[in-house]
Amino acid sequence: MRRGEAYWATLEPRSGSEQRGRRPVVVVSHDGFNVAIAWRSVIVVPLSTSIRQAARGPTAVPLPAGAGGLPGESIALCHQVTTLDRSKLVERIGALPAGLLAMIESGLKAAMDLS
Repeated sequence: MRRGEAYWATLEPRSGSEQRGRRPVVVVSHDGFNVAIAWRSVIVVPLSTSIRQAARGPTAVPLPAGAGGLPGESIALCHQVTTLDRSKLVERIGALPAGLLAMIESGLKAAMDLS
């Protein structure tokens, strides 16, 4: 498991407006944690195909169909970054190119007001 990889994840249980169900996520946690077998948590950004989500500003990063193996156009919801147990990542889809991962990093900075 590496930073920038996309996985199908099971996002249950969730509550409120959190993304839920089986959906793609992108791993954004540091590879120092990602490769440590004993470290059970992983930080991810959930993806959506909802056009409504694209209007959320700089925290909603568009990803083209096929990027990193994604089946269709997606929106990375950087404002919904979350931590999951690794067991919720059920299938690797692929890895995003560096340029798209950099766009997600910018979305995370905007969501958390980091410079």
